[in-house]
Amino acid sequence: MAEFEFAGMNFKGGKAAIVFTALSTLGGALWAGFEFYADYMNMREVVQNIDVGVIESRNAVIETKLDEAIEYTRDIKNSLKDDITRIERVSDSAASRVKDLQSDVDDRLRAVSDLTRETEKDVRDTMRDLETRIESDMEKLETDLENKLQKALDNPLAD
Repeated sequence: MAEFEFAGMNFKGGKAAIVFTALSTLGGALWAGFEFYADYMNMREVVQNIDVGVIESRNAVIETKLDEAIEYTRDIKNSLKDDITRIERVSDSAASRVKDLQSDVDDRLRAVSDLTRETEKDVRDTMRDLETRIESDMEKLETDLENKLQKALDNPLAD
């Protein structure tokens, strides 16, 4: 078994393993503390070298540009709102004109339809009158022909 002496004390077996584990843990903690302290010192140097004035002036430039961008965006929004309002007015006006034109077209179509009906009625009446006159003239002509024919048959030498 392993045995060793430390600070006037003798350690054997399992106790030796415990002491070895405790010492290695203590060494690791000391090493981690040193690394942490070294990182802290490096960061302290970096932080001390930061020029706050440059950062503040850069932030001021960024804020100015941001304010300008916000104002420009506001202008665009207002312009778009005005455009939309104008388009709505034009659309409403066009819809009103279309409605008026539709009404006018409907009135004219009714007038043409009425005129067409009257014209058709007049043509039918004229055709009936013409048909009646033709029939009357045909009957008169037939009567005249029959009379002449009868006369010619009655007296073939008379004419």
